[in-house]
Amino acid sequence: MTYAQSGVDIEAGDAVVGLIKQHMRRTYGPRVLGQHGAFAGCFRLDYNERLFKRNYKDPVLVACTDGVGTKVLLAVETGILDTIGQDCVAMNVNDMIVQGAEPLFFLDYVAVHEVIPEQTANIIKGVADGCAIAGCALLGGETSEMRDVYKKGDFDLAGFAVGVVELKRAIAGTERVEAGDVVLGLASSGVHSNGYSLVRAIIKKNKLKLNKVYPELDPQRTLGRVLLEPTRIYVKPIIEMLHQYRVKKPISGMAHITGGGLPGNLNRALPKDFDAKIDKKSWDIPPIFTFLQKQGNVEDAEMFKVFNMGIGYTIIVRPHFADAIQRLLQKSGETVYRLGTIVKGTGRVRL
Repeated sequence: MTYAQSGVDIEAGDAVVGLIKQHMRRTYGPRVLGQHGAFAGCFRLDYNERLFKRNYKDPVLVACTDGVGTKVLLAVETGILDTIGQDCVAMNVNDMIVQGAEPLFFLDYVAVHEVIPEQTANIIKGVADGCAIAGCALLGGETSEMRDVYKKGDFDLAGFAVGVVELKRAIAGTERVEAGDVVLGLASSGVHSNGYSLVRAIIKKNKLKLNKVYPELDPQRTLGRVLLEPTRIYVKPIIEMLHQYRVKKPISGMAHITGGGLPGNLNRALPKDFDAKIDKKSWDIPPIFTFLQKQGNVEDAEMFKVFNMGIGYTIIVRPHFADAIQRLLQKSGETVYRLGTIVKGTGRVRL
């Protein structure tokens, strides 16, 4: 018998390595050492004035790992494979910047039923696209062919990111949050990468077609395209904003709005004796959420519990700096809303 007869095609795997080389290379900077295809990736952290822009005097390494959940099933069904990788990167690096950390490098793990080189390379292209947006290197990864675990056509995607922050600039606790602080919200690009089990249940129950255009949702794009809109990556505007304040510390806390919505994520940035009082009318809820709520007959509380509802990232700032930070983020291309304020309470989000 051969390995190929048992379900693993080594030659197809080798072909993927060759196809993804160009995508990985375009994420490299001067800190990346070694050659493509090595057993492990190497990344320089030390200071060299001619090579690097910054010197990390007291660095703290920050690590994240995450996947994209059942959104991959929509990618399989539609055949749109080149965007799901950006979701994987976003779910990691958006978590990382909450601590004030700058992403350095990323590793991916792709598990498939069968390695089809062009399709697998397309998935990893999306990962490289996300890394390019986040300004981090796609340092390596793994593609695993497991026909006995995944049915034909299926795959899963996960990632791991490492970043760095100066100890004195790390945003590691909730002790800075005070009454009167302002909560700013950055617009999401859509559903992002959470709540897709409910999304798929709504699609199945109402027999919605992923390849159909629903004018009340989007007159130009199919339902599948709308749902596969990649998760927005907030790294560059957030890191640039933090670099503007090297002495003053106007940021009290931040939160990446993922599964659990605003109530289940913004609360993680709050002390036990303060609440975030959020006005639901302070931002525009994107049509995709209105469409899903109507199609699934989902209650308001459940929508806000499961989905980001149009807010992908939140920042708690000192009131004196709120206007300046809002303008700064808007200049970076973000849509920014003033969602509410911090008040005395019990550590929860009041919608």
